[in-house]
Amino acid sequence: MGMIGETVDSIKSLQIRQVLTQAVSLGMIVTSALIIWKALMCITGSESPVVVVLSGSMEPGFKRGDILFLHMSKEPIRAGEIVVFNVDGREIPIVHRVIKVHERGDNGEVDVLTKGDNNYGDDRLLYAHGQLWLQRHHIMGRAVGFLPYVGWVTIIMTEKPIIKYILIGALGLLVITSKE
Repeated sequence: MGMIGETVDSIKSLQIRQVLTQAVSLGMIVTSALIIWKALMCITGSESPVVVVLSGSMEPGFKRGDILFLHMSKEPIRAGEIVVFNVDGREIPIVHRVIKVHERGDNGEVDVLTKGDNNYGDDRLLYAHGQLWLQRHHIMGRAVGFLPYVGWVTIIMTEKPIIKYILIGALGLLVITSKE
């Protein structure tokens, strides 16, 4: 027989207790990942503590596929910092550098203007219609570190969904057929 036949035989030989044990183990893995993500959100103060750079707009500093680690503190944002922000009407966050800071009044609140290092002009064309500056609530966090190229896994699975389904199916099959 081939590998598929052995896998089918392995699935047939499973007992209810083994299936339940493996389902509980899979549930614990998923739950642990969610708990770790929520803990990172609390520690970093960012709604998304890790993001993947999806375009070449920040090259040469950050390349497409780099993973950025974010932190959001109470300190005012300053020119030169790299921030990740959401714009109203767009669901994908953007990673760009702050090029101008505009202080509002005596309360210390700042509005910022951003630009990709590899882009010609500022980001006002990316902002919502009529919006000239980003406020603090638009900013998800400041980049505090990065891992080069690791985010390509996410990009490939997003751009080629069949690979994601094959990977999930293979992992599910591995969990179901494992003997322990």
